[in-house]
Amino acid sequence: MDRRNFLTALPSAAWASAALLQSDPLNARSARLKTAICAYSFRLALAAGTLRYEDLVDMAVEHDVDGLDLTVYWFPKNDLPGFLSRLRRKAYVNGVEIPSIAIRSDLCRKSAADQQRESAWLMHWVDVADRLGASFIRIFGGKVPDGSSEPEAAGWVSDILKRTADYAASKGVILGLENHGGITLRAERILSILDDVNHPFVRMNLDTGNFNAQPYEQIQMCVPYAANSQFKAAIRFEDGRREKSDWDRIVKMMAEGGYRGYMALEYEEKEDPFVAVPRLLAELNGLADKYSG
Repeated sequence: MDRRNFLTALPSAAWASAALLQSDPLNARSARLKTAICAYSFRLALAAGTLRYEDLVDMAVEHDVDGLDLTVYWFPKNDLPGFLSRLRRKAYVNGVEIPSIAIRSDLCRKSAADQQRESAWLMHWVDVADRLGASFIRIFGGKVPDGSSEPEAAGWVSDILKRTADYAASKGVILGLENHGGITLRAERILSILDDVNHPFVRMNLDTGNFNAQPYEQIQMCVPYAANSQFKAAIRFEDGRREKSDWDRIVKMMAEGGYRGYMALEYEEKEDPFVAVPRLLAELNGLADKYSG
């Protein structure tokens, strides 16, 4: 689907009550942790058509997982509304939540026209999330273009998020900027963007496997800003080292920071995901039980 097709006729939601625009209190509260399966864990099977999104609902039931984090890359191009309705029904009648979707985006756009296109692209997926009953969208910030500075590009990211935030709020959908390299390589830059946007419907998608310098320290900095999280089996460091992610340490710091929300398993290792994912989900479920409340 081409984001350039979403240029016109989208409502400019100047809506948002004063109460809605107040920040959520994140400190001094107990944790409430839920688990989810990230569809990206089964990317090869979804791309090949040997696994359907509906099958992930059954998998969530089988492994006692609360919800699904649905990467949208393999959504059908034909009859998208019908697909969304059927998937939403399948999840509901099986007691499985669809809290979030994940999309591709690039917010490092200099011109006003390009910023408007990107905002329209985000608004389209806000509508899709709304149709699914999802309240969160994971988005990428993109890479700093050649010849531009990081502070300059961060301003463009903020501008696009500001353009889109009120529309997302009108649907009850949170935009979650992910730490995904490029402009979002470091926690300090991500937090400066979120502080600049200063909107309760613009938060962070905390990927606990994507910081490659002082990862645990950067994760801890981001916990108060996170409205959703993804867990990877390994952490990759700047020097090329890889080590098993210390999930207990991460979940403990998130719980101590009062995190309430989903911990979605995003599996990217070489072992067959149909073998590895059930084992890792059991571990994640155990940590959710250990640190909730």
